[in-house]
Amino acid sequence: MATHPPKGQAPKPNKPVIGWLLDSDPSIRWQVMRDLIGAPADEVAAERVKVATEGWGAQLLALQAADGRWAGAAWNRGWDSTMYVLMLLRDFGLDPTSEQARRSVDLVRDHVTWKDCGPPECNDNPFFAGELEPCINGQVGAVGAYFGQDVRGIVDRLLIEQLPDGGWNCEAENGSTRSSFNTTICVLEALLEYELRFGSSPEVTTARLRGQEYLLERRLFRRRSTGEVIERDRKGGAAWTRFAFPTWWHYDVLRGLEYLRRAGVAPDLHVAEAIDLVASRRDRDGRWPLETRYPGKMPIEMDEGEGRPSRWITLRALRVLNWYSARD
Repeated sequence: MATHPPKGQAPKPNKPVIGWLLDSDPSIRWQVMRDLIGAPADEVAAERVKVATEGWGAQLLALQAADGRWAGAAWNRGWDSTMYVLMLLRDFGLDPTSEQARRSVDLVRDHVTWKDCGPPECNDNPFFAGELEPCINGQVGAVGAYFGQDVRGIVDRLLIEQLPDGGWNCEAENGSTRSSFNTTICVLEALLEYELRFGSSPEVTTARLRGQEYLLERRLFRRRSTGEVIERDRKGGAAWTRFAFPTWWHYDVLRGLEYLRRAGVAPDLHVAEAIDLVASRRDRDGRWPLETRYPGKMPIEMDEGEGRPSRWITLRALRVLNWYSARD
């Protein structure tokens, strides 16, 4: 039996859950105010401003070195490098037009390269020129577009790397002809962010919609060939039905739904099973736990650990349930 709310009926988070979400960092509060309780726009904006000056956002900004880098690298496997911190700041909703964001991103643009962080031929590439792997370039493209940087070179490269099945795969250079959910979601977020920031174009929109269909045809977590649930991805072994924040390069069902929500997709039966999965993970108190935390060094702590209720997961889950229940 379906556990998602009936058509046209938005899920009703109880007051304690909303209070718990609001008793948090500005990066969560302003999104709760905008997306869950419909606060006036001026109140939302006033709360969003605090991301740059208080709490987690301010802590991340303070960790940037004078040379523009975080953790001394454009990218690393430890989640505390320049690319990953910019991803977090995007998730936090740091206003790209704020003085703090402009100063920080300008440092990255003007000083950070891919030296010793990617293929040797990319050593001299400016940060927002990206490197070679589409999963990394997708993440750089997403943060670059969000912060108003010129990432058209990355976008053009991603467009020519799209595979015949509609998605993308970092292993294509090694002969793979099938797309990867992990790579595809990173690229889709980049293309969407580019369109939201710079406007749509036929070639970008067409590629993004083809990639989007790749997810929808598979109901977000099933094999197209057999219809079987994909328990774990081949590359990292992560379970797509277990929710993490931050997700980094990993795909999961909630991340896929969040992309579709932001893209303005009209939800239908292609996402119903994924919505049921999200709804089934709500605990008795109306909250969602952090089910997975990927290995690496977090630059700051934002949750109480695996298995504990997570404000980030709860916020994101409630958003997609609202999106689904409001369908026409």
